[in-house]
Amino acid sequence: MTDEKPEEVLDFIREIVADDLRTGKHAGIVTRFPPEPNGYLHIGHAKAICLDFGVAQETGGRCHLRLDDTNPAKENEEYVESIKHDIQWLGFDWGENLYFASDYFEQMYEYACELIRNGLAYVCDLSVEDFKEYRGVPTRPGKDSPCRCRSVEENLELFRCMREGDFEDGQYVVRAKIDMASPNIHMRDPAIYRIKRIHHYRHGDKWCIYPTYDFAHCLEDSIENITHSLCTLEFEVHRPLYDWILDALDVYHPRQIEFARLNLSYTVMSKRKLLELVEGGHVNGWDDPRLPTIAGLRRRGFTPAAIREFCKRVGITKFDGLTDISLLEYCIRDELNKTAPRAMAVLNPVKLVITNYPEGQDEELEGINNPEDPAAGTRVLPFSRELYVEREDVREEAPKKFFRLVPGREVRLRYAYLVTCDEVIKDPVTGEVTEVRCTYDPDTRGGNAPDGRKVRGTIHWVSAAHALDSEMRLYDRLFMTERPDEVKEGEDFKSHLNPDSLETITAKVEPSLRDVDPGTRCQFERKCYAYIDPIDSQPGAPVFNRIVPLRDSWAKIAAKG
Repeated sequence: MTDEKPEEVLDFIREIVADDLRTGKHAGIVTRFPPEPNGYLHIGHAKAICLDFGVAQETGGRCHLRLDDTNPAKENEEYVESIKHDIQWLGFDWGENLYFASDYFEQMYEYACELIRNGLAYVCDLSVEDFKEYRGVPTRPGKDSPCRCRSVEENLELFRCMREGDFEDGQYVVRAKIDMASPNIHMRDPAIYRIKRIHHYRHGDKWCIYPTYDFAHCLEDSIENITHSLCTLEFEVHRPLYDWILDALDVYHPRQIEFARLNLSYTVMSKRKLLELVEGGHVNGWDDPRLPTIAGLRRRGFTPAAIREFCKRVGITKFDGLTDISLLEYCIRDELNKTAPRAMAVLNPVKLVITNYPEGQDEELEGINNPEDPAAGTRVLPFSRELYVEREDVREEAPKKFFRLVPGREVRLRYAYLVTCDEVIKDPVTGEVTEVRCTYDPDTRGGNAPDGRKVRGTIHWVSAAHALDSEMRLYDRLFMTERPDEVKEGEDFKSHLNPDSLETITAKVEPSLRDVDPGTRCQFERKCYAYIDPIDSQPGAPVFNRIVPLRDSWAKIAAKG
């Protein structure tokens, strides 16, 4: 036997990084996380953040935060601040290494001029339709633009005029001169600069030409001396262009490495679709707890540690797949089971009256805060003659394996007494249970019988005289189908929205939670993990968000289906 832990297996990216350090290719590691500030970050970005910042941390290197703001039509300061906040909340820090692509615009302009001077770029005035026609398709080579033979001097003058604003939007573009017969369509003289008269949120109206993402991104990596440019698999076909631009300019050349993006069941990860949900009022903003945004997960009550653990379990591979959202839900359950204090809340209440308990009498019982953590201590639970219990715990008639409240059956009230159900009262019109009448055994305080008799059912409760009426939001999965992105032709992905993704109820909550700080998490025994909403809660009036049920009810639904 040995106490040594087995050596952790590295993913393929960390193996590459470790080898580069071992061979001396790099003295230190520099990575970057380069989001476009055109929306809020989501759980897929969290995977990239954990990789980019994680690799840097593990090797003693650094990770840059770079806002890739080359498309001002969709960018603003709100998104910048949300990105910074999300990264810090996840537990990562870029230190002094905060950069903006737009700060390199002058340098990028000069690089484009250098390509033109070297005969490797030209100004083209093909219309959008002609541009597509000349480019060809993957199975058919393209053909040279008539503008490809312009002189260097004419191209430089046209590019200068583009910058000065002498032309209309879209009238000219600058294209790299590569190979119109390339099997990779991204290498068929791609556009690297275009005219766009759009106000930039940082630079105002200084620029009316903007570099394309493919041209800008590799140069940003080069300027910042990034060693490993980590990106998702859809950029693999763009890598030849990334390499061509850097080699053509003879500048520092980082290595681009691609990995599989995160695809999560019962949700969408496209920023465009998320924006459509927000702007269409299908959700209540970017921080709606039903969204996969980091802001939404935070608002729902997920913790940074649970998200980091989820990203670790998903792993880094070269193969696209679908990750079941139940893994994310498992990670938060696993953490909160160990850390969350317990409390009792009745979500669908029915009155229980203990007929032999003295009227007007109250007593204080003791509840354990967390059986997983002895240091968490105990709390006081007021007890009285009238209680609230869950409606689902009451049956007038029940199957053999139902061990809760049925006439003639004895159950345990958590931390309290053993009670025997004597009568179930129903509304004569609706047939709905309106009250349960029981008798208690006063010698079973704490829930234990001195004679050792066994009681199989234990239920939670709240004293009716002391219960706190609290708003509770029962959040569920946003989509009913596992792959809402894969809709049929002509079908709208929003047609798969779950109409029951949010139910707002008034719960009966134990009074110990009345003055608990917003942002606190707890486990409502037998029901769910909950989070006191930090925005909508008021002093003495907490609002609870259900993070996840205690068990995965969707697994049962899937099994039945």
